[in-house]
Amino acid sequence: MKKGILFFISLSILFSCHQDDDNNPVDQNLNKVLLLKVDYLTNTFENGTELTFKNTTSSFTIKNEYTTPGDFGNIKLTYKELNETLFDGSIIWLGSGKRNFPATLLDSNTFEEVKTEDFLTPKSGFENIFNPHNETYDYNPIWASVQKLAKVRDYLKSNPNATVKLFLYTPSVGVGNPKEWDWYIFIKN
Repeated sequence: MKKGILFFISLSILFSCHQDDDNNPVDQNLNKVLLLKVDYLTNTFENGTELTFKNTTSSFTIKNEYTTPGDFGNIKLTYKELNETLFDGSIIWLGSGKRNFPATLLDSNTFEEVKTEDFLTPKSGFENIFNPHNETYDYNPIWASVQKLAKVRDYLKSNPNATVKLFLYTPSVGVGNPKEWDWYIFIKN
């Protein structure tokens, strides 16, 4: 009788476990892009999100579609290989546009930081994907605010030769207000 009860308990435990119950990290085979927003004036990491795509590609090209703001303009960034939107925002002359996609971002406090003191930089450097006036920027202060994030480290570990892509979103132009401007950073896993 005891053997029967033990056998029944063992079977119950065995069949009650799900494959999802293990502590494995998120599936690295999924095609993901980490989008992070950094304040233009203070270089403070504000928020971000992780975009997941059904299809995979080995390359990562961002195509920009820019409509010059006569009164109203727009900037749309697309993952070229998948024809998927990564960013879309309006630009208003002597006003203030807004980000339309992604609609929401997670607060910075939801992103875990590593406890190490090392400073990690992308091996392949940075690519400014929209720089119509060919301005020269120092990307290190921008990068410094996000390089300590565990997600950033995970992405660079899974794609060590990644080029970190970024652009400066200026929803207000003309007499634009730099307090409204933000850097957007894109990293593919």
